[in-house]
Amino acid sequence: MYGVGRQNEVVAEMSAGAKAVDIETLFRMHYAGLTRMIGRVVRDRGRAEELAGEVFLKLWRKGIPEVDDVDGWLYRVAVNAGLDDLRREMRRTRYEHLLRWARTERSPETPEEVLRENEQKERVRSILGALPKRQAELLLLRSQGFSYSELGSTLSVNPASVGVLLARAREIFRKEYIKRYGEE
Repeated sequence: MYGVGRQNEVVAEMSAGAKAVDIETLFRMHYAGLTRMIGRVVRDRGRAEELAGEVFLKLWRKGIPEVDDVDGWLYRVAVNAGLDDLRREMRRTRYEHLLRWARTERSPETPEEVLRENEQKERVRSILGALPKRQAELLLLRSQGFSYSELGSTLSVNPASVGVLLARAREIFRKEYIKRYGEE
């Protein structure tokens, strides 16, 4: 890692005739600051370093943006990366907690229960396979905890219409299930 005085050296290099800023120079100038800022969000120095590296990887892949304030762009992307990671971690923790709770609340499964559960899973899979692709995707992604906005962006659907599409998909699934297997 670069020392505290290193940023001043980089600024001096830039003002000493460098017309275009390259990624390496930006990295030397901002990596430590981005890491600190992301670290305040995610509260994990190692993860903050990874995310800061991902910000620079994104910059390298896309090229330096044609904006007046590249520094501002870097910090906006870093803030978003930190917040996205924080949201992912919160979702993961919540679902792990729910899964642990569900496992502890249930009594040990008998062979009959295991067989019934496997049959139920096969029924669901067969119906999902018969549904139109978009409806099956909606149901599967929603069952994985995707929000309406995440569903909209993932499936390129207006987030305002996700609720209606999801309700239709559930209704078609329900009707097909009853048609094949009866009410349970």
